[in-house]
Amino acid sequence: MLQGKRSWVFERPPVIIGTGTVVGPDEGQGPLAADFDLVHPDLEIGQPTWEKSERALMEQATDIALQHANLSKDKLNFFVGGDLMNQIISTTFAIRQLGAPYLGVFGACSTSMESLAIASLLVGTGAADYVMAGTCSHNCTVEKQFRYPTEYGSQKPPTAQFTVTGAGASIVARSGTGPVVTAATIGKILDLGIKDPFNMGAAMAPAAVDTIQSHFQETGRDPGYYDLIVTGDLAGVGHPLASEMLQRNGVPMERTTFRDCGLMIYDVEKQKVQAGASGCACSAVVTYGHLFKRMRAGELKRILVVATGALLSPLSYQQGESIPCVAHAVAIEAGNSGQGGANA
Repeated sequence: MLQGKRSWVFERPPVIIGTGTVVGPDEGQGPLAADFDLVHPDLEIGQPTWEKSERALMEQATDIALQHANLSKDKLNFFVGGDLMNQIISTTFAIRQLGAPYLGVFGACSTSMESLAIASLLVGTGAADYVMAGTCSHNCTVEKQFRYPTEYGSQKPPTAQFTVTGAGASIVARSGTGPVVTAATIGKILDLGIKDPFNMGAAMAPAAVDTIQSHFQETGRDPGYYDLIVTGDLAGVGHPLASEMLQRNGVPMERTTFRDCGLMIYDVEKQKVQAGASGCACSAVVTYGHLFKRMRAGELKRILVVATGALLSPLSYQQGESIPCVAHAVAIEAGNSGQGGANA
């Protein structure tokens, strides 16, 4: 199953039998609004703090995924996930109500595919029958922690990105109905010395390029194998840089089949989101919502999702450290049609 040094190719591809996506009001005004399971009209979500609002998003996404999979939560062997908050408290607190054995992971905005890759590995090796993967973010929690509180009203440069409010969860099983995970390539940390938290796209682009190239080299696939290749949240600065780097390295990408979740979830011309989207929920809700809908409709058969993460913390930034980055890639192919089908 291990192919090369960092890729897993699954002989019996695990099946994603159910997903759940929940987003906030800004995402509900974007071009993908109709592809999400639940859109909240406000950021509070009936909670007294932003942190509890983010926690509620995760709880709702897990509930919806279980419903779509027709699975009771007591059948879950593990939950794998995390978020951007210190000690990944949004996920940790939310999963108390799930009652599943818990593996907390942190990959910043790459957590969506990191968690899906680990869930697929557990199922693909027979270590589990059902594993849920999930992540979440909230604009008012993340902006407050990593940059400035939204209430402060600070102006941001054009290179800055806008944190997605949302949560995405998926359930991976040995068999069932849904898309299948055929391969995953685990990223390594790259740091080219960028220190500006308002320019994360440029910081993350080299990690995305490294993982994409390694995926092709180790799996023997090429860009033409996939109907669509999406990066996580490089947005308007990082995605063109990644395209340029790949072109220079002899891996040309077609503009129509190389996209970025951070540029897809919002209308960057009409919404005030600077360079585009970021946040753990960005690639999670775009993949589990929009892209899976297109797969069910037969519009996409093979996709490669390359989620990117900037691994800074408030402390590292305050101490003048540069930004280490990582990207994890998961190859997903159309399986049996439908949203779910496991027996509860």
